[in-house]
Amino acid sequence: MRRAPLDIGRRRLVIGPDRLHLVLGARSFAVTLLICAVTAVLGVLALALGDFPLSSAEVLGVITGETGGFARTVVLEWRLPRAASAVLFGAALAVAGAVFQTLTRNPLASPDIIGLANGSFTGMLIALLMLGGSWPLLTAGSLIGGLLAAVAIYLLAYRDGLQGFRFIVVGIGVSAVLSSFNTWMLLRAELETALFASAWGAGTLNNVTVTTAVPAGICIVLLLALIPLLTPSLRQLDLGDDAARATGVRVARVRPAAIVVAVGLVSVVTSVAGPIAFVALAAPQIARRLTRSPGIPFGAAGAVGAVLLLGSDLIAQHVLPLTVPVGVVTIVLGGGYLVWLLIHQARNRT
Repeated sequence: MRRAPLDIGRRRLVIGPDRLHLVLGARSFAVTLLICAVTAVLGVLALALGDFPLSSAEVLGVITGETGGFARTVVLEWRLPRAASAVLFGAALAVAGAVFQTLTRNPLASPDIIGLANGSFTGMLIALLMLGGSWPLLTAGSLIGGLLAAVAIYLLAYRDGLQGFRFIVVGIGVSAVLSSFNTWMLLRAELETALFASAWGAGTLNNVTVTTAVPAGICIVLLLALIPLLTPSLRQLDLGDDAARATGVRVARVRPAAIVVAVGLVSVVTSVAGPIAFVALAAPQIARRLTRSPGIPFGAAGAVGAVLLLGSDLIAQHVLPLTVPVGVVTIVLGGGYLVWLLIHQARNRT
């Protein structure tokens, strides 16, 4: 088997595939730990900043149980659910994006671009406007809407296999149709409900409470626990369907299972915070470049997604002159990243 050379000064070392895999794995693990440390620092800032500012020592005192009183209420009941949700939601969106980018082998494939987020939002709007809008109904509607959108895109894009570019183009078309349908439903809704749903549609963490954060967090953790079981097969699918089949991967089973898990992650986030754009698009590719991995590292992608969403929420709350939904910040940051990615892809093809 061919060995990968590595230049160190004037010496030329030869590293075998097994050794190279260990080196890349160690780098990915180190980068993930570093990103987690950054997430922890941002988390302390999220718990400290606000109308009732706290020092980092006071925040740590509340977490360790040494500080009580009003500071404990502010940290544990008001700020912690939002900060923890930002971390979990960012990780969920990033891993979902990593799954779709791996399946399609295209860095532009993400749930918000190919219409899955809009499909989840459509299901959530139907549950909100027609069925009463309790959180279990919103979650069920969001999941069903996302799955139906995924099935529609899959059936329309499948032609003797699943081609990444066709999948994305069909997804963009389905996303446009669903977006128009969502706008039509909002125009026909009562004013108060329409305003609430429109704010939700921008992607916001303002409505996060302990009541919604805990069940959503449990669902996300359970779904993320399935990713390591799918990772070996997804690594083979990243090489193409034929190569995956040659290595014993049951493509007809693995791909739908991975899609269901990814749609589930997006749907849970959408049911609580609305469709938050561009985290699923940017985080996997940023993680891939940081780790210099040939494939998308799911752990590092989740960590990057947590940093992106938590950092965007801090910007939305405390940096801008007016408090805006976090989805507005992610759109601005993600739009710039998308422009860079398109230019970078065009240069690579020329």
